[in-house]
Amino acid sequence: MIKSELVHIIAERNPHLATRDVEAIVNAVLNEISDALADGNRVELRGFGAFSVKNRPARTGRNPRTGDAVEVDEKWVPFFKTGKELRERLNMDDE
Repeated sequence: MIKSELVHIIAERNPHLATRDVEAIVNAVLNEISDALADGNRVELRGFGAFSVKNRPARTGRNPRTGDAVEVDEKWVPFFKTGKELRERLNMDDE
């Protein structure tokens, strides 16, 4: 699902809200999550999961084409851990 599909679904389920208002709400939520992660904070949505950032230290990697050693800089990457309720919902068919 892409963001425009999410906006469309939410707007259909909430006919009292204008589509442009739903889009503004979705953008605001995503921007707040992004801003919090950029500040190094963790964002938890109960039952859904938690967003955080993890550090990947600098290392020596390999160019897969040539096999030459390549220095890879340190970087921060987003990480998502699913919540218990979401994991259970995804695995309901297994029971």
